[in-house]
Amino acid sequence: MAEPVPMTPFGAQKLREELARLKEERPKISREIGVAREHGDLKENAEYHAAKDRQGMVEAQIKDIEDKLARAEVIDPTKLSGDRVRFGATVSVTNLDTDEDIVYQIVGADEADINEGKISVSAPLARALIGKSVGDEVVVNLPAGKRRYEIAEIAFK
Repeated sequence: MAEPVPMTPFGAQKLREELARLKEERPKISREIGVAREHGDLKENAEYHAAKDRQGMVEAQIKDIEDKLARAEVIDPTKLSGDRVRFGATVSVTNLDTDEDIVYQIVGADEADINEGKISVSAPLARALIGKSVGDEVVVNLPAGKRRYEIAEIAFK
């Protein structure tokens, strides 16, 4: 059996919206292929090949999103509680090397956005934080080198 894909309700909704948008593109692409076909010789018809390529990419994206939604394990952080970091937690950490305070929410891979403070559950920092409590120190090996963080707060919101 395929592994479940953890995501928040927000992440699941974003995927459903993207799936609907992609499915709306299908008829447009089919029309583009039909128009390009009318231009004659398909071997040297750039419009035809571009439309076919786009159709292939859209179909692959649809298949990927449908697979993720079929395996989705939607976890609502507002219904969680506890004193340990886990999926959905909003974690305040202090970078012990720079004394900078940072807040991250641990979310599914498709909803991660560092600019919004959302990191993937599979990211090195998230993996290091999972299972830890307030006051715990974690050391994370990042491409830029080792970073040390202390967990200041854990919230589920």
